[in-house]
Amino acid sequence: MKPDDPLLKILACPLDKGPLHLLAEEAGQDESLYNPRLRRRYPILDGIPQLLPSSGEQVPDDEHEELLKRMAP
Repeated sequence: MKPDDPLLKILACPLDKGPLHLLAEEAGQDESLYNPRLRRRYPILDGIPQLLPSSGEQVPDDEHEELLKRMAP
């Protein structure tokens, strides 16, 4: 998935229905979508976002801070 993909504008978190942020692949981390409000990350497998509530994983505080830095413009 690319940052300018129009699909990103309509994807929403299955729990709070808010926007998600694309996290590109980085050392040891696969591509994913992140909800900073709930601190939940949803995987993207073979280009397909896995947006079931059970697919998301809770992110610990220290990792949340790192993800916020990655999201900053």
